[in-house]
Order: sequence, then C-alpha cells, then structure tokens
Amino acid sequence: MKFVISAAIAALAVCGAQAADHKADAKGHAVHWSYTGEGAADHWGELESGFATCKLGKEQSPIDIRDAKKAALPAIAFGYAASAAEVVNNGHTIQVNLAKGGAVKVASGEYSLLQFHFHTPSEEKINGQNYPLVAHLVHRNDKGTLAVVAVLFSLGKENATLKKVFAVMPAKADGKAAIEGGLNVTDMLPAKQEYFSFLGSLTTPPCSEGVRWHVLKQTVEMSQAQLDTFKKLYPMNARPVQPLNGRAVETN
Repeated sequence: MKFVISAAIAALAVCGAQAADHKADAKGHAVHWSYTGEGAADHWGELESGFATCKLGKEQSPIDIRDAKKAALPAIAFGYAASAAEVVNNGHTIQVNLAKGGAVKVASGEYSLLQFHFHTPSEEKINGQNYPLVAHLVHRNDKGTLAVVAVLFSLGKENATLKKVFAVMPAKADGKAAIEGGLNVTDMLPAKQEYFSFLGSLTTPPCSEGVRWHVLKQTVEMSQAQLDTFKKLYPMNARPVQPLNGRAVETN
C-alpha cells in the first residue's frame, strides 16, 4: 500500500525532514540540525529563522517530570487498529507511518494516529531519570492540533512490536520498508495506562508549541539486543530537557 503524507503532516511529524535553508559553517557548508556538533540542540534556534521557537519558546519539550499534581484526568481511550505500516529512516530516527492506525480520545478530544518514532535515551525524564528508549506516538485532530503519547521502554524481554519494526528498518537515511502484515500499536502499550499530562512542543525543529503531551507511567520491556540494534543506527537522538517555565504537570 502506498503511503501519502501531506507537507503539513511531514512538517509537524516531530522528526521531520531537514529544512532547505540552513546556516552555513565557517567553510560555507550547510549546517543541518542534528544531535551533535554544530547542528546540535543548543544551536537549533540559530540555524534558520524558522527554528527560532527552539530558542525563544516557553513551552518546550521534553521536560523532567517532577511534582505532578493529581487531577481528574480521564483515562486515555485507545482505539488503535491493525494497519499497513511503513518503516522509514528519516535521517534523525526510525519512524513508522501508519495508513489507518486508529485514534485516541483524551481530555482535549479525539486525535488520529499518524506515526510513531523512537529516541534513545528517552527524551522525557521522570524525577531526573531517563529510560533506554521512548516511542512517541504522534496524533492529529481535525483542526491540526497534535497530541503525543509517549511509551517508555525498560530493559527486559524481547518486545514483539519492536521485533517487527527493527527486522525491516533501513540502515540508510531516506530508506523505506513495509512491515509484512502491518501492525497494531495496541500491542506496544503497557497494561496500565496512567499518565502525566502537560502542554509542550515538538522535540525537533521547528519546535512548534501547542502539542498536548501524555507520558505513560508504566514502561514496556525491550531486550538489550534490541536496544543495541537501534543504537547501531542512532547512538543518541534525544533533545535535552527544557525549562518548565511555570507549566502545570498533571497526573491521573
């Protein structure tokens, strides 16, 4: 099945394509955003005008989650479905695009699942601790607002969903491969689904704000071999935590 992703979705896909206009280095070469060197996170806001929010924004992600306030948050209603799935190496991470992956219903409304992708170590911290890997499940509603569900991984037994993804993930940037038989993202969720909630941003350029974040508290397991397999492609692709700037972090 052929996947078609609009330019708007691609731009807001949290780990999207590199922008065309880049700051030049001392030798006149274009500087692309990355996680190390001149294009690393500390410099994103200076690479081009469209990335200014990375430096100036006041609701940036990820964050170190501490002192969350108990609130009457509804349980996340997961309505994921089996879907054709395409694995893409976009040059910054491994991303899985879903044709019709279903939807979630959260406090702010209903959002359709577009894709999920990975960061190592986890971009989010909880009380100063990060995890070996996180999957960001990216959703969008009819108004174009994004909602992300973050699934944290801890080391343990082999993960069946990751096995499907990692078996076909392309080693080179811009590579694509279909997952035979597709997948259902429900299979990657933990049994308990309590979560932390806050307003934040995309964690990669252009760092757009207004993203509704939901970080699941319970981890799911992955094997050390699976982590090593991912890190052969991306040893570190996590943005450092950002200032909270007075934002409320709630939990159910």
